[in-house]
This record gives sequence, structure tokens and C-alpha cells, in this order.
Amino acid sequence: MSEMPETNDTPETTRCGFVALIGAPNAGKSTLTNALVGTKVSIVSHKVQTTRSLVRGIAIEGVTQIVLVDTPGIFAPKRRLEKAMVRSAWSGAGDADAVVLLIDARVGLTEDVEAIIRGLADVRRPRAILLNKVDLVKRENLLELAAAIADRVSFDRLFMVSALTGDGLAELRDWLAGMLPLGPWLYPEDQISDAPMRMLAAEITREKLFHRLHQELPYRSTVETESWQERKDGSVRIEQTIFVERESQRKIVLGKGGETIKAISTAARAELADIVEAPVHLFLFVKVRENWADDPERYREMGLDFPPPE
Repeated sequence: MSEMPETNDTPETTRCGFVALIGAPNAGKSTLTNALVGTKVSIVSHKVQTTRSLVRGIAIEGVTQIVLVDTPGIFAPKRRLEKAMVRSAWSGAGDADAVVLLIDARVGLTEDVEAIIRGLADVRRPRAILLNKVDLVKRENLLELAAAIADRVSFDRLFMVSALTGDGLAELRDWLAGMLPLGPWLYPEDQISDAPMRMLAAEITREKLFHRLHQELPYRSTVETESWQERKDGSVRIEQTIFVERESQRKIVLGKGGETIKAISTAARAELADIVEAPVHLFLFVKVRENWADDPERYREMGLDFPPPE
């Protein structure tokens, strides 16, 4: 991370702005956010649609503070939760100072990507196209894909990167650092996200849940941090509830003899301890909450607007 200049309180010498990362599900937005920030602020999962609300990661490049809005993947929504996620994604793009469209270079111009490109034409912001996972694609195929995209939408820059390995990210950071508007930084230098720790803790547990059960459990499950207590000995006591929609799902999460929930708790506790830099005592509970995806309160807790009935 670059050191903050002594003139950090003078708007004329610093830059700060919001960058929306949009794309189809599994394009690599969460991995890119984490790579640019330098630590985990957004969960990464094999399962599509793990990002539900706008997670802001904060990266610093020279005198520029880059606030990254990792939006949910944009796709053709069917359920109410999906519609809220897509609406949230386009809202993030429209409110940002710049937009970066991530495209998985392995799959190219899918129907979802074509639809996003059409929607991007209405977003009047500086925009870049980022071909991700280029380490897995032949160069001639990348050039063909880049030409096909240029035929469909105008953009300011095109980057070819691997968010996983970090290749090509320096050029992206340089471009963002130079084109974001002049102005004071919005966050302290050592802050990496504006997501409350309780929310980040819930996201980490949800990630471990998906890693363990991504084939058996629908993504319409959620985790809520019920309590967060910082104890006198310096440790943190966290209680979380995993909500599922059916009793059969609750049994899957618990596992035989409680083995599955113990493994999820162990993995989540280890990562949380690294983040808070203190011992963590994590207690997980699993409850059935039928039709939680139709409850407006759950949407507010995830930072989403509850979509009205059509």
C-alpha cells in the first residue's frame, strides 16, 4: 500500500471516487475486489450469486483512494431475491464515478454478457472492459473476443488480467488512480471496507457454508450475526444463526453428529481470528425460517431494497 502524502487534507492534491465492478455471475468480481484491496472484503464461492449487496472495498494507489463497489452478478432474474440483487447491481453502476465490466474470457459473450453490454450503453460514466482469467485462454481467442466487444459498445480502456494471479492489475490500478475525480479521501487510510464487521463476519461464515455444501444447499440460505462481544481478555465472542428454508436443509447443515456445522465453524473462526487479530469464540445455530426470501426485513439486513410485487 502506498503511503499517504502529507497533504492528504487538500482536495487539490488527492483523488477519490467510486468504481462499480459489474458482470455476469462468476465473472470474478469478488476475487478482483479482494486482489485490489489486498485482503478479503468480499466472499468468493464456487456457487453463483454469492454477492448479494454492494460490498465496498477500499484500495489506495498513490494519492488516490479507490472505493470499489462489488455488485451482484447481473442476470435474468426470476425470484424476488434475484430481482433485488440485479436492481442493486445497476444502481451501483449508475451511482459510480467509473464502471468496470468484467467478462470471463473463457466463456466470452454469453447472453447475460450481451444483455449487460446493452444496459451499459445507458450508463454515462467512464468505463473499462476487463477480460478476466486470461491465463486460461489462448491469445488469438482473446484478441477475437476484444474485437467482438468493441463492435458492440464503446469503452475507454480494455484490460486483460487474471484477478487470481494478479497479472495485469497494476495497469488497472494506474488507470483508476489517474481518472477518478480530485477530492479528499472519504475513509481513513487503514480502512479496507465500509461493511460493518458483523456483516463481514456473516459473509465469511456464509462462504464456508457454500464451500462445504455448494452442491447440496441452495444459495437461498443466509447467515446473521446475532451478537458480537469483545471480552476483557481481548477475545471476541460471536453468535451467528444460519437460516434455511426447510428442515431437510437444516439437517444437511448440521451433518451427521454435528460434523458439518463443526467444520464450517472451525474454518470461519480461523479466518475471523486473522481479520480481527484476536482469538475468536464462534457459536453457530441453524434455524428454519420458511419463505425468508419474501421477508422485507431480511432484505434490509443484506442492504437490498425489497422489490414490489409485479
